[in-house]
This record gives sequence, C-alpha cells and structure tokens, in this order.
Amino acid sequence: MLAINEKLYTGDLVQMRKPHPCGGDSWEIVRVGADIGLLCETCGRRVLLPRRKFARGVRKFLRRSPQAMEDSGDLG
Repeated sequence: MLAINEKLYTGDLVQMRKPHPCGGDSWEIVRVGADIGLLCETCGRRVLLPRRKFARGVRKFLRRSPQAMEDSGDLG
C-alpha cells in the first residue's frame, strides 16, 4: 500500500491501481474533504471515494495542481 503523505489539491491528476470500466486510469481530483471527488479523464464520469479507499487505490501523481506548486515553494 502506497501512503499518500502529500496534501491533496483540486486539480491534481492521479493514476489509480484499478482502471475504470471505460479503460482509463487517470483521474483529476475535483473535491477534497472526508471524501475525495474524482473525474475520469477518459470518459468524464465523476465518483466519490472515502479518503481511506482513495489512499489505498492511488498509484502515483501524474500532475500536481498550480496550488500545490505554490505551497511547496513556501516551505523551502
């Protein structure tokens, strides 16, 4: 299991372990809270996943949002 230590932002693009039935495995984060809202990049379907299920299913970040880049610059 890959632990997601980075803060999540809307606009982040992630790759999930299991592909969507449409065949796509890249998802854009559209909602961050107790549940994570995801938008399939292939077919446009929206789903909500509990944060724990999202953390177990995510493989890697494909693209970070501009907000994440700004916040990481403030730390260094």
